[in-house]
Amino acid sequence: MKAAQINEYGDASVIQINEVSEPTISEGHVLVAVHAASLNPFDSTVRSGYMKEMVPLQLPVTIGGDIAGIVTAIGNDITHVAVGDKVYGQANVVAGDSGAFAEFAATASAHVAKMPASLDFNQAASLPLIGVSALQALTQHITLQAGQKIFIHGGAGNIGMIAIQVAKYIGAYIATTATGDDIEAATSLGADEVIDYKTQDFAKILEKYDAVFDTVGGDDFTRSLNILKPEGIAVSMAGRADETIAKGLNVQAISQMTQITTEMLTELSRLVEAGVITPQIGKVLPFSQIKEAFEARESGTIHGKVVVEVS
Repeated sequence: MKAAQINEYGDASVIQINEVSEPTISEGHVLVAVHAASLNPFDSTVRSGYMKEMVPLQLPVTIGGDIAGIVTAIGNDITHVAVGDKVYGQANVVAGDSGAFAEFAATASAHVAKMPASLDFNQAASLPLIGVSALQALTQHITLQAGQKIFIHGGAGNIGMIAIQVAKYIGAYIATTATGDDIEAATSLGADEVIDYKTQDFAKILEKYDAVFDTVGGDDFTRSLNILKPEGIAVSMAGRADETIAKGLNVQAISQMTQITTEMLTELSRLVEAGVITPQIGKVLPFSQIKEAFEARESGTIHGKVVVEVS
């Protein structure tokens, strides 16, 4: 089978499409014929070598996380998916799986679920990491309730766009940041208030919010603590707040590590089927152009997910 691999760390030019053996599955795993896979910032982080000290990998290795495809084999005692099912989820080597950018992926059964019936493979592949990230933050860490006020920092980003849709469904008041054409896009997804981050400072405009969901990071995560009510909560996908400041403000600050599970993917599917979440795809490229797909995602000019059609 063909797989996109790296034999050294670096920019997109280090990616090679190699002919490799089809992965075998062990107990608790499934084999998926991958039809589509999508790119996330984490994939670039792994490829670039920024995590090689924390998560050493034995190169060459197949990269990528998000997949959608058809189950072709399953291990014993797996009941939530069967051979022939259309599934989506993750197959990241960092989590012990075989890698997403390949014609077949072996992954823990707990990392996949049946994909939404209303979506095609490209749409389904665009959702696992960003969808579960938004759900985990809003429903597990924040436990957002109707009538509460939430600030979603980075509303035009891939996670932010999903978070806006989920928060609107819950019934919260949503403020977010965007600029240019993205202001209209964020509004159309359900944002009640959009702050142009190029000309306005959210920290001087917003106050007495129940929650913050930060997808941008940097100093802005710590600054966002000041807009919270006492006992408010801030969750970041990209930053770490000063604990001393958080304690002094009587607020909670969490740095989230997203956990892809069958349960969360199933809930994501439910929300898609209910019309709550609509995938936002910016560019689709064939598997042969995997390098170009990485370059497109890293250019910062694509609005929505970059998806690779594998088969």
